[in-house]
Amino acid sequence: MASSSDASSALAAAAAVGKKRGSYNCGRLPPRGVAASAAVCRGWRGCARRVWRAAAELRLRAAGVRPVGALLPRCPALSRLVLRMESDIDATMLACVAFSCPNLQYLEISMVGSAANRMTGDELTRFVSEKRSLSVLKLDGCSNLSFLNISSSSLSTLWLSDLSSLLKSVINCPNLNELSLGFTQQNNDSTDLISLMDSLGRTCSNLRNLHISSIHLCNEAVFALEGANLRGLCMLSLILGSKITDAAVASIVRSYASLDLLDLSGSSITDNGLGMICKAFPHTLTRLLLALCPNITSCGVQVATSQLPLLQLMDCGKSLCANSQPEAERSYFGEIYGGIKFCSKLPIQRKQQPNYQKLIIKHASLKKLSLWGCSALDALYVNCPELSDLNLNCCTNLHPGAMSLPENADAIFLQRQLLKCKCLQLENFYTERLLLQCPSLKDVHASGCRDMLIGAIRNQVLNEFASAEPRVPCKRLADGSKRVQVPHFMLEQQFKEEKWGSRLKRSQCTVHLS
Repeated sequence: MASSSDASSALAAAAAVGKKRGSYNCGRLPPRGVAASAAVCRGWRGCARRVWRAAAELRLRAAGVRPVGALLPRCPALSRLVLRMESDIDATMLACVAFSCPNLQYLEISMVGSAANRMTGDELTRFVSEKRSLSVLKLDGCSNLSFLNISSSSLSTLWLSDLSSLLKSVINCPNLNELSLGFTQQNNDSTDLISLMDSLGRTCSNLRNLHISSIHLCNEAVFALEGANLRGLCMLSLILGSKITDAAVASIVRSYASLDLLDLSGSSITDNGLGMICKAFPHTLTRLLLALCPNITSCGVQVATSQLPLLQLMDCGKSLCANSQPEAERSYFGEIYGGIKFCSKLPIQRKQQPNYQKLIIKHASLKKLSLWGCSALDALYVNCPELSDLNLNCCTNLHPGAMSLPENADAIFLQRQLLKCKCLQLENFYTERLLLQCPSLKDVHASGCRDMLIGAIRNQVLNEFASAEPRVPCKRLADGSKRVQVPHFMLEQQFKEEKWGSRLKRSQCTVHLS
């Protein structure tokens, strides 16, 4: 509920707006402002009533079921409802929504802080079966659902997070296009993922986007998904499955021909699996996420960027790591779908990588590159004209300065790569560890990096890292006989045009340090 100070400020704002521009502005106030405007006068009370009746979408942050139950009956035309709950909820919330919103099409409930979702599987099953018009359902904190038995012909999107130990998993939704199931990261989770994957082909044949997050994902679950025969799948995300290997990648390659997004973050695939992905989806894959994959190397990442011409997003966070401490004692964090998630790494066989690696990326379409936590990188060369976001957080061993190459073979290999990419002049080969040739760069994230690296990044992205060809201040005479120097006033005019044109565009990049 709103505090007295919030209500009084909203009331004053509503009164001020009403005096200036009339009742039209009541519909532009937030929910608290609309509720407070009803106390201004009789005319405003009627205006607020009409706003509630005509409202089609409501986004509300509430501290309990009571304020939601008091507000929803005023909105009979509501079709989209987004709730952020600050206290525990149970079946009473579902009953309130089902009774007050007969035409609801979109429902999203998320929990804030320590608030808990105490809905059970029976209650959720009953709610979905009664809401014939519901097409999108997103629920957070579903740890009390002991089973799933969802059957609906109208549901097209289903997101359930924090699931745990499901005894039964039946999702019979023939028109379902997107399914996201997030399981808790607990070793005692007894959900049968193999049976769940196998049943999707029979009950959700039109599935196009699939996201499963579980530390118990394994090759057998992926093989069962292959048997489900979901040929229309475009987005596949199987994350935190440390038991997923190149055998699962081979199954994915056999099953799907036109994947647009593939997320295998937290898996144990190697460069061989990455090569299979590149050969299978060169003309469709635009987003590839391989964070927390300890067995891939910089060579595999370079091959992926060179063989996937349509790639726009590449995430290799915490995959290129120096072997500085035992694997069992390490913890990993990363940006997975917009949030920071912490997870403990399972004890798996890790392929021994060289402590320091060099990464060269040249790509014409890449727009976002994430290398957070890649402590094994000591040299980085990026030549991507469309790149707008670069994440270098916690790249602790990446720093500018003279490059030390102890092995001549490594130097020859890097020199060939640089000449092939044409992203460096040969005389800068041994003097630059970091080179960013990205004229469209807008955001660089450098939290946890060395001060020298941050300074070098600022020098390159804020000054003239994408400078154009140098001007030639001379022109030929009319008869083309000889070249003469351009008058000074013409040079000043050209300088002003560049100053207010392209140079201002280059200075829009922001370096984020937090």
